[in-house]
Amino acid sequence: MIHPQSSTDASQAATLTHALSLLRAGELVGMPTETVYGLAADARNPEAIAKIFALKGRPNNHPLIVHLQSAEHMRDWASQVSAQAWALATAFWPGPMTLILPKAPGVLDAVTGAQDSIGLRVPAHPIAQALLKQFGDGLAAPSANRFGRISPTSAAHVREEFGTDLACVLDGGDSQIGLESTIIDARGSQLKVLRPGAIQIAQLQAFDVSAEYAQPSNLRVSGNLASHYAPQTTARLVTRSELTERRFGFAGLSIGALPGHTFGIALSEQPADYARELYAALRELDAQRPKEIWIESPPDQEDWRAIRDRLTRACA
Repeated sequence: MIHPQSSTDASQAATLTHALSLLRAGELVGMPTETVYGLAADARNPEAIAKIFALKGRPNNHPLIVHLQSAEHMRDWASQVSAQAWALATAFWPGPMTLILPKAPGVLDAVTGAQDSIGLRVPAHPIAQALLKQFGDGLAAPSANRFGRISPTSAAHVREEFGTDLACVLDGGDSQIGLESTIIDARGSQLKVLRPGAIQIAQLQAFDVSAEYAQPSNLRVSGNLASHYAPQTTARLVTRSELTERRFGFAGLSIGALPGHTFGIALSEQPADYARELYAALRELDAQRPKEIWIESPPDQEDWRAIRDRLTRACA
């Protein structure tokens, strides 16, 4: 379990109370989840939603994911929830899964990017759960970073990103998963994975044997642009031999910065650990302001699919 990093229970409660007061006043709060940190706002408040887009520099037609306290609250945001969607929610929530469903009447167009669908998720992080329970309604919460940049996996990353422009960041420690949620289109009879994540296709095929990764379509979802999750430094995927020639000779998968000198980081060869370490390592290298960042291509295997997806976009 992830534990908050505040020194006492009293200070944790005070910080949570402060965050709630800001959200109810239409302000933004940095919120930990098990995937990455989110930039949370009242999903019913159009002024608050506008502040998300302004602070992130996010295109107005790019939809947001609404975070809920529990699966039962899907009825407040989705006009239809199939038996299959309920089964997925029961199996994987709270957890790193976003369901795309038909939106309910009254849901703000600003939240959905003026589409007739909505993305919903129940996060597993205890601080996010406490915040949602006390807030009592949905929180829109895209990743807490400038649009298209590296997602944050610690409170420090969020503070580095926004500084004094964000009044409150709830510190929930390092993100447990480190990559954004699996996004699943559950509107039709066939499940379609629109963004890979920690929940993989084999797990979904237990609910729908025809579940598949979707081809690009007109549906807009979070984090699905060709270029995303990117450092400011130009990044490229290379082979291990290319990195070895640059003297990044580590035992694990490696990424390296190429300024006037070389600087490298070895990451785990286990995909779950690699995912948890990746964004922090990219931020560390990006801070060196090198000429380029070279990233060793991970294996072309199913359990590395989400990682390869993020790296391909980061290097686009």
